Amino acid sequence: MFDECEACGLKFEREQGYFLGAMYISYGLALISILVFSILLWIALQWSIERVVIWAVILFLPFAPPLTCFARVLWLHLDWAIDPIKD
Repeated sequence: MFDECEACGLKFEREQGYFLGAMYISYGLALISILVFSILLWIALQWSIERVVIWAVILFLPFAPPLTCFARVLWLHLDWAIDPIKD
């Protein structure tokens, strides 16, 4: 991820540990994604719950890096809405 926005110059990481909140968002999105994958697999294949969850996690893995970036963007927007930078 870039240090600053190329268009407006917004500094993305305001302080050390700034994206800790993005980790919580990423965790929640990951749980929802795995749950959706699990439900779809269970409905389609009628496997045991253990097998469904294992395969849902495996299917989720390629989505983890983009989901992390998306969580950072959500965190930036939430932080900007609550505490905008004053010039």
